[in-house]
Amino acid sequence: MLTGDLVRVKTVKQRVVPLYIDREHPHWRETAESLLLLFREGVGHTRGRIEEEIDTLFGEGGKATQVYRGLAKVLEDRSEFEVVAEIPPEVIRERVFTAAADERRRIHEQAERERRPPFDRDRVLAAVAAELKLEPDALMTGLFADLRDENRLLRFDDMTATQLVDRYNVALAQSVLLRAVRIEVEVRGERPARYRQLFRWLKFHRLIHKVEGSMGEGYVFQIDGPLSLFSATTKYGMQVAHFLPALLLCDNFRLSAELRFGPKREPRSFELASRDGLVSHKADQGVYTPAELTAFVERFRQVAPAWELKETSEIIELGREGVWVPDYHLIHRASGVDVFLEVLGFWNRSSLERITRLLPRHGPPRYILAISERMKVDEEALGELTGPILRFKEIPNAAELAALLETFTTQPKSPPLFS
Repeated sequence: MLTGDLVRVKTVKQRVVPLYIDREHPHWRETAESLLLLFREGVGHTRGRIEEEIDTLFGEGGKATQVYRGLAKVLEDRSEFEVVAEIPPEVIRERVFTAAADERRRIHEQAERERRPPFDRDRVLAAVAAELKLEPDALMTGLFADLRDENRLLRFDDMTATQLVDRYNVALAQSVLLRAVRIEVEVRGERPARYRQLFRWLKFHRLIHKVEGSMGEGYVFQIDGPLSLFSATTKYGMQVAHFLPALLLCDNFRLSAELRFGPKREPRSFELASRDGLVSHKADQGVYTPAELTAFVERFRQVAPAWELKETSEIIELGREGVWVPDYHLIHRASGVDVFLEVLGFWNRSSLERITRLLPRHGPPRYILAISERMKVDEEALGELTGPILRFKEIPNAAELAALLETFTTQPKSPPLFS
């Protein structure tokens, strides 16, 4: 992600327009190649040395330098730096400063009896190096090895010049979205699998959102931006930014955002569409599952082998008031009874009211809601829900879920919602 001083934009009629760079322009491709070479050859060098080489190559100051530093920031985010020292730097500093203080005290006491001798820095360092069984050069290297500029590049996740330019342009758009109050996204004409992927990414990134539309007409996502919240705006803002690469995988989308931009957070707008040509760096391979849910799934499969549990691949239309994408679909192996499961953590608070209102009217015949106790939801707020509720603290209890599921197998069987 780009820091605020690296975000290059212009304002046109109250609209913030990022100054993307042309991925096909020879100058930017050559610039990207030069920066990549610095990082490839910089493994083992200090961060300070790499930054000095960037300054030497591209100069300092000016608007162009802002782009160079932005490209370098992208590469830095793909790099792993480490503190290289045989002994922790804080230990070395303590020994050196203590030895220096002792030496100055000795000099002061000697000066009271005879001529004051000079402070011998090299002698102090040599004595500490001998005590720590280090070479003098290693002692000096390790003395401040934990400072940022002294960190050494351990490894670098390489990429092509074109990929670097593409990643920079996406980072520029992401940085603008960190200033969003509200975001509206229209996606049309996509395959069902793509829609399911978008819904799952919205849930995975725990974004507060509302969805309208249908599979045939397309969907409109209304997402709360980080500046609409009263707390945790930085963390939530990063989640909003991380959703953008998933959206860029769509062929036909339009995003519009209401911003509070600049030092005074003045009202501005931002627009992005598929025709802008931003290229996602996200591999088109589905979505990840939070670690706590992975642990829950593994435990459930151990305690309830009679049930098949799989991540949902269905989108359930809730009348004309949006859709529901449950987390899991559970199928009883012997009877074929199927049940949908939704796990509502504290981040899903805004979704609960809509779900409790619409599921009784438009939902599937069998479902279970697992609700975090951190949401502090009382029974009255659950409205007319027909499905059972599973309360949990950290992760849902697999054994308790299995017991709830068994109640469905004793009921008169109705046909599955999806076959």
